[in-house]
Amino acid sequence: MEMANIAAQRIKREFKEVIKSEEVAKCAIRVELLNDSFTELRGEIAGPPDTPYEGGTFVLEIKVPETYPFNPPKVRFVTKIWHPNISSVTGAICLDILKDQWAAAMTLRTVLLSLQALLSAAEPDDPQDAVVAKQYKENNEMFQMTARHWTNVYAGGPNANKECDEKIRRLVDMGVEEHQARVALSSYDWELERATEQIFS
Repeated sequence: MEMANIAAQRIKREFKEVIKSEEVAKCAIRVELLNDSFTELRGEIAGPPDTPYEGGTFVLEIKVPETYPFNPPKVRFVTKIWHPNISSVTGAICLDILKDQWAAAMTLRTVLLSLQALLSAAEPDDPQDAVVAKQYKENNEMFQMTARHWTNVYAGGPNANKECDEKIRRLVDMGVEEHQARVALSSYDWELERATEQIFS
């Protein structure tokens, strides 16, 4: 089915806007088309400086509805990320402009920049991932360490954590799948015993 022309024209124009933007020049955001009808795009944002996501590159799936720009694009993180407003399981995002605060004047560029801003300023009181939000509020140092570790493993970030890797290895040696081990340890503040209990209970 042909996408409504207004939506296709808008996306064409916004796609060019992103490509010509200064943020692309600085390698902070990127977008590419996945089909000719302008309904599916792949976005990329760089983890902002002075955050645990720094040095990582995060891939986004962007689906444009036929009713665009009157309805927001559907966006989710393809790259796994540890963040209160992004599901660590599905990559679903809790951000007002992608829901009820969307305005037709917004563009692909504003969406990408808003998501980048969300990485800098989490909203733990309006979480998408309750486990991450709880850690963010109750043990922020542990949250920072975990988010850096996930950025290193999944987004190509520079900060490897030998201690985390070692605990994951212990669980993998017991037959646990690596990502499942990482999730359990991350959720239980890297306490090996509690994580092991949760997996094998």
